[in-house]
Amino acid sequence: MATKKQVDNFIKRVAPIAQEKASGRDKWSLPSVCIAQCCCESAYGTSLKMMNANAILGIKVGKSRIHFGTAWKDKAYSTKTKECYDGKTYVNITDMFRAYDSIGDAIEDYYDMLASCSRYKDCLNQTDFQTCITAIKNGGYATSPTYINTITNIINKYNLTQFDSIVVKKTEESIMAAGHNPYLEPTQNVKRGTTGNGAKWVQWCLWRFGLLDESEIDGVIGPKSECAIKIGQEKLGLTVDGIVGKTTRRAFTSVYE
Repeated sequence: MATKKQVDNFIKRVAPIAQEKASGRDKWSLPSVCIAQCCCESAYGTSLKMMNANAILGIKVGKSRIHFGTAWKDKAYSTKTKECYDGKTYVNITDMFRAYDSIGDAIEDYYDMLASCSRYKDCLNQTDFQTCITAIKNGGYATSPTYINTITNIINKYNLTQFDSIVVKKTEESIMAAGHNPYLEPTQNVKRGTTGNGAKWVQWCLWRFGLLDESEIDGVIGPKSECAIKIGQEKLGLTVDGIVGKTTRRAFTSVYE
């Protein structure tokens, strides 16, 4: 098990590379997810075999040996791994994995893979890390049934979303300037106490309506957001209950989109 010092040092080493390689891409995925996957796959850099090959993301060579970009130079190494094909039972296999000249090349190849493979398209340009990692897992990146929870826990434990602003802020600013909501519309009711992406979607609508400041789009529906929701509902002739359900979402969408 990695020590706290090893964990801290590994994240400090990988985070700026993940940010650099994500920056400037038209099709990007979140650095927080990349960093967490690096932590998970390489055991925070303590897997000597992986580190010697700069293979911190455990990407397999694949039968076609496809090149997603120019970062992978056909180097490979063989190692044992566990797979869970039926969602229940883990089996030990030996497979060929990609080796790289540098950690930067490994991360670049990872981003290139996600951007070029259609099965990963739903992870691209997503500002919500849970949506991103779910799409990566469902695209076939990993077979472990607990993989999404594992990556989510790493992101939350080490506050890795702090590294996402390099792609998220730029994207949100451009979308906001165009008048489109950059957040994913919630499917569940949003009310006082709701947190996360759905809360931001509602707060963005309230901001566009002039009921909140842009700085108050913080992903937490507190007393001020609840009050703003009620004012918005009253202005739109809706039931004033402070709960953004399907009817209120539809009304907000017609006004702000």
